[in-house]
Amino acid sequence: MDTIIFLILRRMRAPLLTLIVVYALAMAVLALIPAQDAAGRPTTTSLFHAFYFVSYMSTTIGFGELPNAFTDAQRLWVSVSVFFTVAVWIYAIGTLIALLQDSAFQRAILERRFRNRVRRMHAPFYLVCGYGQTGGALVRAFTDRHRHAVVVDIDPDRINLLQLDNHREYVPALCADARSPSTLEAAGLKHPMCQGVVALTNVNEANLKIAIAAKLLRPKVKVICRADSHEIEANMASFGTDHIYDPFDIFALYIAVAIQAPCLTLLLNWLSGAGDEALTEPLYPPNTGHWIICGYGRFGKAMYKYLKEQGLTIAVIEAAPHKTGIPAEGVVHGRGTEAVTLEQAEIERAVGLVAGTDHDADNLSIVMTALTLKPDLFVIARENHLDNQELFDRVGAHAIMHPSAIIANRIRVRLVNPLLADFSNLARFQEETWACELVSRIVALADERMPYVWEFGINAKQTPALCEAEDRGLSVTLDTLLRDPRERANRLPALPLLLVRNEVFILLPGPEERLGEGDRLLFCGREEARWRMDWLLRNIHALRYVATGQSQREGGVWRWIAAWKRSR
Repeated sequence: MDTIIFLILRRMRAPLLTLIVVYALAMAVLALIPAQDAAGRPTTTSLFHAFYFVSYMSTTIGFGELPNAFTDAQRLWVSVSVFFTVAVWIYAIGTLIALLQDSAFQRAILERRFRNRVRRMHAPFYLVCGYGQTGGALVRAFTDRHRHAVVVDIDPDRINLLQLDNHREYVPALCADARSPSTLEAAGLKHPMCQGVVALTNVNEANLKIAIAAKLLRPKVKVICRADSHEIEANMASFGTDHIYDPFDIFALYIAVAIQAPCLTLLLNWLSGAGDEALTEPLYPPNTGHWIICGYGRFGKAMYKYLKEQGLTIAVIEAAPHKTGIPAEGVVHGRGTEAVTLEQAEIERAVGLVAGTDHDADNLSIVMTALTLKPDLFVIARENHLDNQELFDRVGAHAIMHPSAIIANRIRVRLVNPLLADFSNLARFQEETWACELVSRIVALADERMPYVWEFGINAKQTPALCEAEDRGLSVTLDTLLRDPRERANRLPALPLLLVRNEVFILLPGPEERLGEGDRLLFCGREEARWRMDWLLRNIHALRYVATGQSQREGGVWRWIAAWKRSR
């Protein structure tokens, strides 16, 4: 039985039964009391007239005594009936108001509304479990690109916050435990438009259970999870989780790549950026010398591993080494916020420092103390809460690691622009000079803003004009798509990054590449170029114009005008 109907029947059962009994008693007694007609002769009141009279009696509308004037006995009974029917109505209405204010009933209504909205979704969407800092950043990235998401979070305050956020697309949200299979089903796991499940709660075990439930209930759905430990990561991978992201390993690898290839790091930063922001400066971490790591937790261990692989010497400062473990070089006991512990770690000869504890206040203090002792240090700071963003921007750190932002950005790239992930993997095998040249080309067309990145596949749905051109024998090359549909002599501010044809990846394809159905393309450039290119992909007349220079008028009105001119 439906939850709402069940609650109504359970809570309103006594008032409704009382109301029925009272009205039946009032009608029965009124019909049994002797009456008289207009001539004063004895008669009876039918049950129909008794029902009709009692029906409006409690409202005191005052239609009068029907069908004849009442006797004193009838009037006495009516007077008594008015009082107890009104009392019963007050009791019933009071119970109904209490039911409407009941938290269980309101939750049932919200769940029904949520289920209906999810059921009516006709566009592809992702089910996001957890609306914390990571989930919020990811949902905003989806909606900014006009993608859809459904959110489930166990914290009602986060759900209320989502309702207040100004997203470009409506985001259905439910306050419930995402670990429950019934919750996942209600949120659209089995919906044909559900493209994947993203588990982003701050509890590893919860993310693990969500991933297991999603794979069991719908084995072919894409599952993406956050994991903060290698044990949980291995467990998730064992049953086929598609993508697992550990923010600490991701950032540590990022620093290691930046040490060896700063231009490549800058290139990938720009391409994976949110867009419409100023271009960032390249990062140049020292590739030789002595580093200090403050905090040997999950982040500290990841940084230690990757920095050690670069051949750097490392000193570790840890307040609780008996809990975190001790590296081979030993550990300096302390938090790193005091000058004495930094001096014990030989800060005077250090070239870099990592403030990587679990507490933002400690990390800020570590950075400030270290820069006071040695101003030319290269500093990496861990930011645990986005609320402290302004403080970390001002503290003087060269690189800031925020776990939630890292995961949200990686998942956004994976889901919104999957070809960009393929491009990044291929770019890592290129020479540093190749990356520097590509950075220069992006600077020339991006107008000092982060490049806008987009992709599309050539098919009848996404690119109907291209498919129609192929049927008409019109040859379309990559150079054709890079022409302005308003003036074909002008070039669009866009750069082709990747062409995928028959599972073959072509980096930086040339303008002579002829395009055909089934090809997939990745571009970067200004956002305006994306919309003008979309015009070419969907309008055969604009495509013919940029390809041949001819602008034929094929509409019905133009054909009629042309025929009329020929007839004259």
